[in-house]
Amino acid sequence: MEVLSSRVIVRCADLDRTAAFWTEVVGLRIAREYGAGGARLGVVLFCGGGFLELGAGGSGAEPGAVLWLQVPDVDAEAARLAASGVAVDGPRTEPWGLREAWFTDPEGLRTVLVEVPDGHPIRSRIEP
Repeated sequence: MEVLSSRVIVRCADLDRTAAFWTEVVGLRIAREYGAGGARLGVVLFCGGGFLELGAGGSGAEPGAVLWLQVPDVDAEAARLAASGVAVDGPRTEPWGLREAWFTDPEGLRTVLVEVPDGHPIRSRIEP
């Protein structure tokens, strides 16, 4: 599998407190923030060769960590995994514009394969 970028996503009970810890105490820099209706729903931090994404827990969000892997062709990777016997949920295009497929590894780590279409805001350059 060719991975173009990766991040660990952590769902937070208190996004502001957790973001302050990682930025003010640990010293990680913000790559981008996102939200809706004036509410901050997530913060993406530079973390070496990848990113740490902190997301608001919100109703229905699963607690814990998720591994996020950007791939060039999510349909092909999902089909390849399914052919190997992996239970894959998706792929499908989500309301936020990303094409995603989900699976769980033998230890229970939820992983999302993501294809970022041309023109999506994630494709814009991130300034340090």
